[in-house]
Amino acid sequence: MKIPKRIISGYHGSCHCQGIAVDLQRGYIYYSFTTKLIKSDFKGNIIGTVENLTGHLGCIDFQEADGRVYGSLEYKNDCIGKGIHNALGLERENEEAFYCAIFDVDNINRIGMDAEKDGVMKAVYLQEVVKDYLYPGHKYGCSGIDGTAWGPVCGQKDKKEYLHIAYGIYGDTKRTDNDCQVILCYDAEDWWDTYAQPLSQSDPHKNGPQQPFHKFFLQTGNTEWGIQNLEYDSHSGDYYAAVYKGKKTRYKNYDMFVIDGSAAPAFKDHPATGEKVEMLQLKPQKGEDGMFFPYGSTGMFAVGDGRFLFSIPAHHKKHGHATTVRLYKKTDNAKKVFRRFLF
Repeated sequence: MKIPKRIISGYHGSCHCQGIAVDLQRGYIYYSFTTKLIKSDFKGNIIGTVENLTGHLGCIDFQEADGRVYGSLEYKNDCIGKGIHNALGLERENEEAFYCAIFDVDNINRIGMDAEKDGVMKAVYLQEVVKDYLYPGHKYGCSGIDGTAWGPVCGQKDKKEYLHIAYGIYGDTKRTDNDCQVILCYDAEDWWDTYAQPLSQSDPHKNGPQQPFHKFFLQTGNTEWGIQNLEYDSHSGDYYAAVYKGKKTRYKNYDMFVIDGSAAPAFKDHPATGEKVEMLQLKPQKGEDGMFFPYGSTGMFAVGDGRFLFSIPAHHKKHGHATTVRLYKKTDNAKKVFRRFLF
């Protein structure tokens, strides 16, 4: 399937785009607009939507092996949760819970499908996230989850794919235990048939794995809300992590980091807590630990040949939020990391 240089999402209301996922073989692109999932073709025609989520649907990823879309889904009552409630006109608070949402996208075939009633979404409860979020003071600064990517464990030779889900992290400049990203790694091949259940948002279930297969840490310095989008690039074998810039002045506060996919995680002391943790390794980019690039935090997709699709968000006062997805190529230029394909 030929990839267009531009795909336009259209306007989708009061919540901005959180992530994109792409099915290259069949020519579909999926958008997370916080409280709904949108299925579109590459020409921008909307095939269907899954709506009425009262939580935060974040980064999403299409899993080629089973043809489903996986995404981070969080229910919480902090400023993000309250913002969603206000946008939807809801008065009640949610029970604080964190899930991997799994969408049976083959059956998304009309606009306005219901996340609870139409049988196209199941969810898996993530106990490890809940534990760290509810820990006094939020352990590691955990604010929930966002970045989601299927891919091999770093340094792994057999290339079996695992589901990686990254923490959101509060941007508190007065603490140091939030200077590492946290990425949970799950062996999730059979989740749809084992843990996944339809989700009642007023009475959320707690069916899910007791703990992750791995719990990785990545020392980047603090970022606002952790890893917004996580993407495995089969071309380089690396993971790309797009973030909102941090505010701690002792760091360079990059927009994006590359995780070295060839380097196996190493057990090291956590720089703030002293715990022995599995630490991933950054891959330097032209002598820098990260990159300055304005896009990726609202969606990115690695084509697998050195090209990437990036979401470029927009907002209209009357019509609300939209995004234009544009095609870029990774370059060797440190000052211009990605070059956009022109028309």
